[in-house]
Amino acid sequence: MTDVITTRREGGILEVTLDRPKANAIDLHTSRLMGETFREFRDDPELRVAIVQTAGDKFFCAGWDLKAAADGDAVDGDYGVGGFAGLQELRGLNKPVIAAVNGMAVGGGFELMLSADLIYASEHSSFALPEIKAGTLADAATIKLPKRIPYHVAMEMLYRGRWMDSAEALRWGLVNEVLPTDELMDRVWEVAFELAAGPPLVFASIKEVAREAEAMKFQDTMNRITKRQLETVDTLYGSEDGMEGFKAFAEKRDPVWKGK
Repeated sequence: MTDVITTRREGGILEVTLDRPKANAIDLHTSRLMGETFREFRDDPELRVAIVQTAGDKFFCAGWDLKAAADGDAVDGDYGVGGFAGLQELRGLNKPVIAAVNGMAVGGGFELMLSADLIYASEHSSFALPEIKAGTLADAATIKLPKRIPYHVAMEMLYRGRWMDSAEALRWGLVNEVLPTDELMDRVWEVAFELAAGPPLVFASIKEVAREAEAMKFQDTMNRITKRQLETVDTLYGSEDGMEGFKAFAEKRDPVWKGK
């Protein structure tokens, strides 16, 4: 797309690479480009999985570009569709997103990582929310992090801005796996191919149900599912794919998912 955001398609997989030396920091312009990229991914029926990575091996992403802010980028400016970095608030994104973290995920870069469904990190990666030291709020992380890892661990990161290494991140379940740098992308692509071959309508339902359940009681969510009041669930239950798994089992063959 641009020198800042590049994409690569392979089958139903879209690899998105952020490349803004030296720290892959995100300004308003870059955030809008990322939003356009992920919106196109969301709306393309041929694409089933996205991989988010960044160039270099020192910084995954340093978050908000403070130099751009000093030059006039307002912190409450137009981040574009999807909000900061294009993923945080992108409505209707019901496809799996994998983050490949190689290096430091800091502030908004940490929040970008949290916007993914699966997170794989290299051994030398590290994580921090230093906003407290600048007297500002890590807004998305404050909402998400206490739901992802133990509350007291999340609050220590938010209150103290302390660093967490990859081993600790794995121990708390913040990331799915930690791998040697030279094995990271092979593993990420292995998982992406697995997901791309899976049932897209089920993945969409899983993602919507999980998202909606955050704001509802268990029984209220179950009622909406059984009454087919969620769009992705209604689509799944009335689809060819909705019967394909049962037929494939009965016929002792692998299912063929059509996404319809």
